[in-house]
Amino acid sequence: MANLWKSIWRRHLKPWRQITLAGVNVHYKTHLDGGGSTFGQNFYPFLKGRGMPKQARIFEWCAGPGFIGFSLLGHGVAETVCLADINDLAVAACRRTIADNRLANCVSVYHSDNLKGIPESERWDLVVSNPPHYADAHSGELRSFDRDWHIHREFFGNVRRFIKPGGVIVLQENNQGSTVETFRGMIEEAGLRIVFTHDALPERTPGYQFYYIGIIRAGDASPVWTR
Repeated sequence: MANLWKSIWRRHLKPWRQITLAGVNVHYKTHLDGGGSTFGQNFYPFLKGRGMPKQARIFEWCAGPGFIGFSLLGHGVAETVCLADINDLAVAACRRTIADNRLANCVSVYHSDNLKGIPESERWDLVVSNPPHYADAHSGELRSFDRDWHIHREFFGNVRRFIKPGGVIVLQENNQGSTVETFRGMIEEAGLRIVFTHDALPERTPGYQFYYIGIIRAGDASPVWTR
């Protein structure tokens, strides 16, 4: 009964909130925010600091309410944005934001278990994400827990076909839960390669230490801004 009441509360009774990011009024419920409204907002200054040019189409994987994708659109570094999440309430949040800001002509959102629900026609220049950061903590928490790194492994194994030639994946990870070496093997097994890391430490840390991994297809030349 406790879990049923919690579900009813979150879905039907918990109030919707709004936050304005780069001029976009983003709708969400607090339990849908896995950090995208806070440390996820570091994506924009990080990418601009590297000199990344405007991207034709950006995809936010594990988007939640789309804090990162909508922010990059509002900052003018994306012409169009694609969002996807396994949580149908997060997808509903994205749709509320699209409707409120009249973004139907430049933002798409899919209810998708990892990449399974993404149309084969989708092609992306840049993929960004603040995915679940832990394989051995926060069990059962959709925003944080990735048992045996299954979500990451499946993503790496399927994302290549959606990336345009020269397309880049940039993940924001957490040294408290992982290191770059946690993912290197599964990245390379999927026919991808790491082209940069930023603020990554060689060992897991007791406190939050967010870092970035830049990834491209193994046979692609790395764009200038990733070098």
